[in-house]
Amino acid sequence: MTTLLNLLAGIALLVWGTYLVRSSVLRVYGAELRRFLTQNASNRFVALFCGLAVTGVLQSSTATALLTTSFSGSGFIATHSALAIMLGADVGTALAALFLSRDLSAVSSLLIFVGVIMFLTRQRTHAGHIGRAMIGLGLMMLALKLVVTATKPLTQNAGAQAVFSSLSGDPLLDVVFATVFAVIAYSSLAVVLLTSALVASQVIGLDTALPLVLGANIGSGVLAVLMTLKAKPEVRRVPLGNLLFKLVGVALVLPFMKPLIEWVVTNGAAPAFVVVLFHLAFNLVLALVGIAFVRSVAALATSFLPSQPSAVDNANTPKYLDAQTLTTPSLALANAAREALRVGDYVNEMLDALGRLIRNHDRTAAEYVRQLDDTVDSLYKAIKLYLTKVSRSPMTEAESRRWTDIISFTINLEQVGDIMEKSANDVVGKNLDRQRTFSPAGLSELVDLHDRLRANLGLAMNVFLNNDVQDAQRLVEEKVKFRELEMVNYERHLARLADQTVQSLETSSLHLDLMRDLKRINSHFCSVAYPILESAGVLSESRIRKVAHDRDVTIAELAR
Repeated sequence: MTTLLNLLAGIALLVWGTYLVRSSVLRVYGAELRRFLTQNASNRFVALFCGLAVTGVLQSSTATALLTTSFSGSGFIATHSALAIMLGADVGTALAALFLSRDLSAVSSLLIFVGVIMFLTRQRTHAGHIGRAMIGLGLMMLALKLVVTATKPLTQNAGAQAVFSSLSGDPLLDVVFATVFAVIAYSSLAVVLLTSALVASQVIGLDTALPLVLGANIGSGVLAVLMTLKAKPEVRRVPLGNLLFKLVGVALVLPFMKPLIEWVVTNGAAPAFVVVLFHLAFNLVLALVGIAFVRSVAALATSFLPSQPSAVDNANTPKYLDAQTLTTPSLALANAAREALRVGDYVNEMLDALGRLIRNHDRTAAEYVRQLDDTVDSLYKAIKLYLTKVSRSPMTEAESRRWTDIISFTINLEQVGDIMEKSANDVVGKNLDRQRTFSPAGLSELVDLHDRLRANLGLAMNVFLNNDVQDAQRLVEEKVKFRELEMVNYERHLARLADQTVQSLETSSLHLDLMRDLKRINSHFCSVAYPILESAGVLSESRIRKVAHDRDVTIAELAR
C-alpha cells in the first residue's frame, strides 16, 4: 500500500511541477509567446519549430495546445498553422522526456533551493515568477526520482506483476490503458517517464512499454479534445486535428511493433532509454510526415466541426473573452482589451447613428442607438465579470495597472452609451415629435462638435491600445479645445436667443442639453489619457488628483 501511495505521490508531484512551470512562464512571458506564435505561424515549417520551442519552455504540450487553440479560435492563427504548431509541440514534449529521464538529482536540488529564494524575496515580480518556474522544474526532476524509487519494490510484488503481465501480449489493450492513464494523470509526459522507470525496474518489458508510449500520445490528444468540448467549433478543430494525426500515426506503427522490438533487442540498447527514444522518434516522424498534410487535416476537422450560424443577437456575445486564459493574466488582459475595443467600435456606430438623427431627423437611427446601447451594456457586464475572474490570479504591478485601465475604459464607454441613448430620446421627444428643427447655425455647431467627438473617440482608442504619451497629450489638448468651443457655441446660442430667432427659441433647451451631453461624452473619451500621462510624470497636481478620483469612482462602479 505504501509503495502504491509513493508512486501516486510521485506522479502527482510531477503533474504539479509541470503546472508550476507552465503557469509561471505564461504569467511572465504569456504576451510575448502569443506574439511569437502569431507572427511566425504563416509558414507551416516555421510554425512547427515554434511549437517545439514553446513546448520546450512550457514543458507541456497540453499547455501549448490550450494556447494555440485559443489563438486559432480568436482568428489569430489559421487552423492548418495551429496544427503545425501542435506537431512541433509533441516533438518538444518528447525532447523534454529525453532530458528529464536522466539522473538530475543535483540539478533538482539546486533549482528548488534557488527558486525558493527568488520566489520568497521577489514575489509578484518577474524574478519571483521565474523562481516559481525553477521550483516546478526541480519538483519534476525530484518526482521522477520518487517514481523510480517507488517502482523498485513492485518487481518483487506478485500482485503488481500479475497486473502488468495481464497487459503484456495485447498491444491494443496496452494502448487503451495508457490513453486512459494519460488523461487521468493530465500528462502524457508523466506516463512516458513512468513507463521508462517501470522498464528500468524490469517490471514490464519493451513489448508492453512501447504500446504504452503510443497510448500516452493518444491520451494527450484526447485530453486536449476533452478540455475544449464546450468551446466553439473554431477552437475545437485544432485538438481534433491533432488527435487525428496521432490516431493515424499509431495505427500505422502498431502492426510493426514486433519487428521493431526484435531489432532493438538484437542491438542491445538499454530498454529504459529505448522507451524515451521511441517516444521522440514517433513524434519526430509524425511531425515530418504530417506537416505535408496539415491543410488536408484542417479541412477534415472543419468539415467535422463547421462554424455555427451567426445568431441574431450575436453582437451581445463576447468574442475574445477566452476562459482558458484566465489563469494567465497577461493573455487574459490582452483578450479583455480586444473586447473593450470592440465595445468602442459599437460606441462609434452609436455616434454615427446619433449624427444621422441630428442631421436628417432619422427616427430609425434613434432605435438603432437604443439597440446598440443594449449591446454595449451586455458586453460591459461580460468584460467586468471576466476581469473580476482575472483578478483572482496573482498579477504584476504592470498587469494591475493594465487591469485598471481596461475596466476604467470599459466603464467610460458604457456611460457614454447611456448618455447617447438619452440624447437620442431627447431629440425624438423634443424635436421630431413636436416637428421642430434646429436653426441652421445651431445645427452647424452641433455637427461640428459631433465630428470632433468622433475624431477624439478614434484617438482615445489608439491611446488605450498603444499607451502612447504623445497621443495622450494630444487627447488632453483636444479636450481643452472642445470645452472652449462649447463655450463659444453657448455664447452664440445666447446671441440668437437675444435676436428672437424662432428656431433657436423652440429648440433652446434641447440644444443646450445636447452640447452638455457631447461635452460629457468627450470627457469620458479623454479620461483614458490621464493614467498614461501620470505614469510618464507629465500631469499637473490637479490632474493627478482627478485621476485618483476617477479610479475611486471606477472601483465603486465595479463593486455594484
